Parts: sequence; structure tokens; C-alpha cells
Amino acid sequence: QVQLVESGGGLVQTGGSLRLSCAASGSISSIVVMSWYRQAPGKQRELVASITRGGSTNYGDSVKGRFTISRDNAKNTVYLQMDSLKPEDTGNYYCRGFGPNSYWGQGTQVTVSS
Repeated sequence: QVQLVESGGGLVQTGGSLRLSCAASGSISSIVVMSWYRQAPGKQRELVASITRGGSTNYGDSVKGRFTISRDNAKNTVYLQMDSLKPEDTGNYYCRGFGPNSYWGQGTQVTVSS
């Protein structure tokens, strides 16, 4: 089993920044890819960014050039640095760990005011 706990969400103005954290515990050696997803009210959950065990990254088109995913293996933590935030970035952000199984955190709310 893997437990994922997100933190760092909040309210920010357009153009501002936030850094989300996802702390992993448990059988983390089984995790191959760590990802951030988001879900806005009335919309489907979408992939924001992902990072592999080897450090390869991938981003959704809407966040390329503004968001950066990174990981600190010593702390078993994945980060999402979000810059130049827009109102359309508002949503609940979830951390996902993927390996033989898929694990989700409880989510952290990000609200960007115009």
C-alpha cells in the first residue's frame, strides 16, 4: 500500500504562484510514475504533469511553460511549482502514484481569482 498526502493549495490572484507537495509513504518502491491531476467543477479530471522514477517529465498542453514538476527522493516527495496562474487553473489537484497499482491522494484545492 502507498499513502499520498497533498498540501500547498490555497487562494491566489491571477499571475501568482503556488507550490504543491505530495508526500508518499508505504511501499513507494513500487511506484514508477508520479503525477498531478486536477479537476474543475463540472469537468473531467485531467493530467497536469508527471515524472518518472528516472526523472523524465511530461506536461499537459495548458500548463507547459508555467508549471514544473520535480521530486525529492530523499524526502519521498513530489512537487508542482505553479507560476503565472490563471483562473482556469482553479480546481482540486490530486497526486497519483502509478506502478503495479494506482494510488490517489485526497486532493488539495487551488483557487485563482481574477
